[in-house]
Amino acid sequence: MDLTNKKTFRLKTTVATIVVVMALVSCSVSYKFNGASIDYSKTKTIQIADFPIRSSYVWAPMASIFNNELKDIFANNTRLIQVRNNGDLKIEGEITQYSQRNKAVTAEGTSAQAELSMTVNVRFTNNANHNEDFERQFTATTSFETTQSFTAVQEELVTQMIEDITDQIFNATVANW
Repeated sequence: MDLTNKKTFRLKTTVATIVVVMALVSCSVSYKFNGASIDYSKTKTIQIADFPIRSSYVWAPMASIFNNELKDIFANNTRLIQVRNNGDLKIEGEITQYSQRNKAVTAEGTSAQAELSMTVNVRFTNNANHNEDFERQFTATTSFETTQSFTAVQEELVTQMIEDITDQIFNATVANW
């Protein structure tokens, strides 16, 4: 390399290094792993009511599993203080549907796969910004092979659906997705 090419190469390398350093210093990426976007200066508390079962088909432990999971997702992923009354945010509702139906049939006409479904009606109130208030239904489904005993897999399936629904509720209320 001659002297002119060396100087040009050094100049280009120096400029590229400066550009990269400036880009890294000037860019600030802010990402919250839990997805919550809460203005804690305005919103400090949350009131989460227990959701009763209003479905004609019932599995008794479902309500307590749901209520605990819903409260846990907010406790684990936000700094909101859970209160019994007058929360800045308020979540209430009911489990409106829990059902099982055949999803696939064998050549012999028997059920090969079944689908379990759960729907929860939610009323959300944001006392800091009533434009965000809503009433909405959230549904989750899961399937299982009918060669398995339903009573043997029911708790696992319900837990999966509850995790799905509570994630949906969390995202709709505080993640603003």
